[in-house]
Amino acid sequence: EQVRELMFVFEDIVYLDDRSVQRILREVESKDLALSLKGTAKEVKDKIFKNMSERAAAMLGDDMEFMGPVRSADVQEKQTYIVGVIRSLEAAGEIEVSRGGDEDEFID
Repeated sequence: EQVRELMFVFEDIVYLDDRSVQRILREVESKDLALSLKGTAKEVKDKIFKNMSERAAAMLGDDMEFMGPVRSADVQEKQTYIVGVIRSLEAAGEIEVSRGGDEDEFID
């Protein structure tokens, strides 16, 4: 259980708040993001597209479409790179990563 809490995988992006996703998007190049999203779950793609402007989301969708089939190893490499970016931003205190899908309670 402790190991699972420390792990963050690419698909866990869906658990991040929108502000954190937008911060990550500023750090990642569009071509890397397009490759990392190939073959991922619809929820992950939706979370990414929701946090982009309409124009940027359309361009990313076009990039993914025109890319055609890609090697699984290439997708995994880009996903690992993006997880590294997320960990760096978390370590710098720029984003908050909630692990295990548990929502933390906020008090006014």
